Amino acid sequence: MKKFIVETYYTCVFKTVHNLDNLNDNELSKIDSRNDGEVVVIDVKLNNRKTKKIGNKKDTSNKSKENDSLLSSSISEKIIASKNQDLVKNKNIKSKNQANARFKMPDRRKGYIQKAQIGDHKVYLHTGEYDDGKIGEIFIDTNKEGELVKAMMNNFAIAISLGLQYGVPLEEYVDAFIDTKFEPSGNVLGNDRILSASSILDYVFRELAISYLGKEELAHTPSIASSKDITDQTTDDKFLKIVKNITSKGFVRSNYEEKLVDLSDVRINLKSKS
Repeated sequence: MKKFIVETYYTCVFKTVHNLDNLNDNELSKIDSRNDGEVVVIDVKLNNRKTKKIGNKKDTSNKSKENDSLLSSSISEKIIASKNQDLVKNKNIKSKNQANARFKMPDRRKGYIQKAQIGDHKVYLHTGEYDDGKIGEIFIDTNKEGELVKAMMNNFAIAISLGLQYGVPLEEYVDAFIDTKFEPSGNVLGNDRILSASSILDYVFRELAISYLGKEELAHTPSIASSKDITDQTTDDKFLKIVKNITSKGFVRSNYEEKLVDLSDVRINLKSKS
């Protein structure tokens, strides 16, 4: 009766993960003697095999094949599991990076400028919009403030703009800065929807909420627009879509149809002079 012993040699590459309470030379010197680390298999390579004749060839060959298949399957499962964990980690990292991505403004953008006067102080609010009409930046200018206050207002506007471009909803800023109280405050001149404000920030974000979020409860005067829903697909014809693409959403306060001018009866003489 003949038998064979098959010896297979593998080279295994693995890493050991240890959790340290403190990172210092004393802890690092003892790390080789620790046995509480987590072993992760990185790669396994087959080097060579040696065969010894000790008995029946048929019986031992079948057993050796079974043992090799069991060993290789277990090792391959560990390798596949470790690779799948790495893929999941990479996907999570990519999704976090995409969530934190900045949506930059287009080089040529829409927007509007609103001039108003709060007490004796004039405030100029500039807005910038994305192609779909969402607000992406603001600028705030004043006329009677010192250099320190102007610099603070400009940098505050830059901070708000960066937040909007990184995905912070405008509603969060509105809830945070509405009803803030400091001077200048009082009656507002030059704005048809806001008659008074408790501060410049209260006025700015009240204006943005009315123009871009449609928060009519923050306005002091009723809207002159009709209650017709212009977002209805039945009335959103091709011409209205073109108007939305080229018009500032904040300037018309989403009242596209009320701002249109009927020029169907206007005739223009394009004949050149002789």
